[in-house]
Amino acid sequence: MATLLHLDSSALPQGSASREVTAAFRKAWEEQHPDGTVVYRDLAADPLPHLDAAAVTAEFTDPADRTEEQRAGSARRHALADELERADAVLIGAPMYNFTIPSTLKAWLDHVLITGRTTGTENLPNAGTPVTVVASRGGAYGPGTPREGFDFVTTYLEKVLGVALGMEVDFIVPELTLARAVPAMAGLIDKADASRARADADAAAKGKALAARLAA
Repeated sequence: MATLLHLDSSALPQGSASREVTAAFRKAWEEQHPDGTVVYRDLAADPLPHLDAAAVTAEFTDPADRTEEQRAGSARRHALADELERADAVLIGAPMYNFTIPSTLKAWLDHVLITGRTTGTENLPNAGTPVTVVASRGGAYGPGTPREGFDFVTTYLEKVLGVALGMEVDFIVPELTLARAVPAMAGLIDKADASRARADADAAAKGKALAARLAA
């Protein structure tokens, strides 16, 4: 049975485009693979502590010499790395906040990126693991738009997930998600609706296809 690790990071418990699209992916996954396992983390509702000095220095300190705080910090990081390594596929909701990812998702990444274990080693344990990222954003940041080059969500996650962790990264990008909420964007509602429809369809198709691929 395949295991899907599902992470959401939107601060909004309701009305979040990234949460709704990850839910569509997960629904398709579960329908295709009912015997599979889903491990879920809501990083906004149950945030991880940001990486502190104890957690960082623990990895460079002999276990016998670690303080209680270092032991706790190291244990948390390796437990999260274990969870990631057990996953056959990963699904991440990553809305754009101020041109980049939510700090809650950054905290998770800081914990699981452990030099010598999950990154910075010849045999990366997560190499080739498929990860689908729903990178929603309130505006448009594609080629030819005024804010082309301001997207530090997909560019960052492509490097940290795809290069540092060696995972197989795929993005679903619903754009213009604020069109119905911001009066100045009213003229973009049709484009926003089309982008969202594509994202929902992509999520359903990709969730189904990935579950079938891993079950084969």
